[in-house]
Amino acid sequence: MKMRKINYIAVHCTASPQSWAVMNLENEFKNKGWKNPGYHYVVTADGKIHQMLADELVSNGVKGWNHCTINVAYVGGVNPKNIHEAIDNRTPEQNVSLRNLLKALKRKYPKAVIQGHHDFPGVHKACPCFDAKQEYSDITA
Repeated sequence: MKMRKINYIAVHCTASPQSWAVMNLENEFKNKGWKNPGYHYVVTADGKIHQMLADELVSNGVKGWNHCTINVAYVGGVNPKNIHEAIDNRTPEQNVSLRNLLKALKRKYPKAVIQGHHDFPGVHKACPCFDAKQEYSDITA
């Protein structure tokens, strides 16, 4: 399979309860009618990294940018008492795993820019609910 040119590593939240498992996400994507999931990798609340899609395939993370993007997400990003309120609720385990995943991806794709979903032009959402560009600016190839 031909490798895609990766220009971005986009960081997302799932905008779901932190209790969600990969199966919940897979069902969500199927319900949307998507052929491929929204993320290549997802980090559950326990810090486990799950690969949902091979890097060579195009996911549905950032409309208009998926052809050149690896999409990664942490499970969460919404207030458990008000799912319409976006918050950064990454667990300590998610913080460690997400950083380690991004380091590995940056080594694999050294020219790729790490940024949040909300950093793409025309995106009007809080995702991933923190400043990923700033937080991961120290990650280099």
